[in-house]
Amino acid sequence: MRALGNILWHIPFLGFVNAGLTFLLGLLLTATVVAAPIGLGLMQLGKFFLAPFGHEMVARSDAMPNQDSNPAWKTYSTIVMIIWLPLGLLLAIGTIIQVILLFISILGIPVAAALAKTVGTMFNPVGKVCVTSEAAAEIRKLAGLGKLAG
Repeated sequence: MRALGNILWHIPFLGFVNAGLTFLLGLLLTATVVAAPIGLGLMQLGKFFLAPFGHEMVARSDAMPNQDSNPAWKTYSTIVMIIWLPLGLLLAIGTIIQVILLFISILGIPVAAALAKTVGTMFNPVGKVCVTSEAAAEIRKLAGLGKLAG
């Protein structure tokens, strides 16, 4: 079913264009070095757009909990994220409009559901990674166990 969803995403709805543009924007922002945290997140989002059915976007800190990040990088990422908010808000609104338009056709409903999962990442791509749905379920399970353990 995932393969059918991914084919539907690419053929009539041109998902590969979305993936390519997002990846290129991420590459451009990473090349500027100043916006590298955003660029890395957008490249991961472009990777997600290549196969949205069967993949999810999760926070890097959830996916790799034992990997300590440099405090300077965390601070810099937060500053860049605040600067990104106006453009991220516009991209998120554009994505919401695209989701609404896709919900008009019956064929577009599964594609709209997959695209709706990306609104949060469009708004804040800093520190996000693309993982398989199985890995995302395992990450949520481990996070839940961690909350139970206290």
